[in-house]
Amino acid sequence: VGDSSVLTCPLEGSVTMLTWTTSPKAGGTCSLVYRADMNMTETNCSDNINLTFRPGLAPALEIQQVGIAQEGNYICNMVSTDGIFYMMYHLTVLAPPRPRLYCDEQGSPVCEAAAGKPPAQLSWVPESSCTAREKGHDNGTVTVLSRFTASNTSMANVTDVATCTVSHPAGNWSQSIAC
Repeated sequence: VGDSSVLTCPLEGSVTMLTWTTSPKAGGTCSLVYRADMNMTETNCSDNINLTFRPGLAPALEIQQVGIAQEGNYICNMVSTDGIFYMMYHLTVLAPPRPRLYCDEQGSPVCEAAAGKPPAQLSWVPESSCTAREKGHDNGTVTVLSRFTASNTSMANVTDVATCTVSHPAGNWSQSIAC
């Protein structure tokens, strides 16, 4: 989320016509059509989706500040002097969770990873016999919540500090707390 993504078509011969068609999970489809004979591009896509041509490089579709709604299929059809070429991408959007560690009303550590996509994995040091609860949101993100429950032996070494680790493909996070 928030980064740019660049998808390229195969570069074979000189481009005669190039069409990108998008089928995002949310919202409607859009297309960009480039005709070399008129050096013209037509589009009904949003302003953050552009077609780029750079000498010697494959034509590319650039999506600036990718959002979760743009996850889906992107298809390139190119007609060139060497034939007709096709490329399909499935864009998967990662949303890093917002981690938070706090003490609840009973004095137990609680770890939360809000609005991540995919859901984050939570773990505790020392080990805890906890179960993470997940809450899905309309935009496809998931909040994971875990409450630390000390076993008889895990806190026996005169320590009352618990460390939560949040693991996610977009990055990891770790923090300690004493309640």
